Amino acid sequence: MIKRSLVSSLLAVFLLLVSCSSDNEELPADGNLASDLRDQEMVLGNVIACAASNEDPSVVSIFLYPREGASNINFYETEHLEVDENNFSHYTKGTAELIDVFNGYLLKYEIVPDQEKWVIVTFEEGGKVHLSNPIRLKQLAKPTEYLPQNVTVDNSGVMPIFSWEDGAFDDTIIYFQVVSDENNMLLSGTYTMDQMFQYYELDNVVLNITVTEPPSLVLGNNYNFSLLAVSEDNWVNLFAEVNFTLE
Repeated sequence: MIKRSLVSSLLAVFLLLVSCSSDNEELPADGNLASDLRDQEMVLGNVIACAASNEDPSVVSIFLYPREGASNINFYETEHLEVDENNFSHYTKGTAELIDVFNGYLLKYEIVPDQEKWVIVTFEEGGKVHLSNPIRLKQLAKPTEYLPQNVTVDNSGVMPIFSWEDGAFDDTIIYFQVVSDENNMLLSGTYTMDQMFQYYELDNVVLNITVTEPPSLVLGNNYNFSLLAVSEDNWVNLFAEVNFTLE
């Protein structure tokens, strides 16, 4: 009787432990995006962000646009690609320093991932946590192409026209253009579906992150044009940067 009672007790403890373990697996563990969002009001898909491999493809830059008033900026990453990218319990907080782009108008993280994965950028604004759409890193399968030769600038006048061609990848759905001055200050930041943009005409612009009316360009001054061709999963297929002078 004593032996049977002991076995029954041990079996009950074992079943209890298994049950607890199973229940815990169904709940988000601490230290991931799901747990960080508990009791938070969140806004999905409301952070503009994308990622590109550098010319050294082992390094990946995660770009974001920090709206005025954004704080507590972070990025979260999955361990690998073979997860549900919309399940926040798969994302753990990444560690990297924020780097200014265009003198802080944009920001970026630089990371050295050992494999492809998913990334989400977050920040706080207006008492809510805002999240980007999941960004799929493709530094191995589709390293970003650096092709300034694919951009053509018609610089005859103060409203130059920029046009471009895609590279090897044909899944780009939107193009981000930046016109900046010789001190790398962003003058305009726009998105088009077309492979053309004229400074500063907004007829074909589908998203504009230019905060104030940009200045008129000046004949004889030096400027820069930067282009990012972005796929549906927010990976930059092509990056190009060219300098130009108005004639």
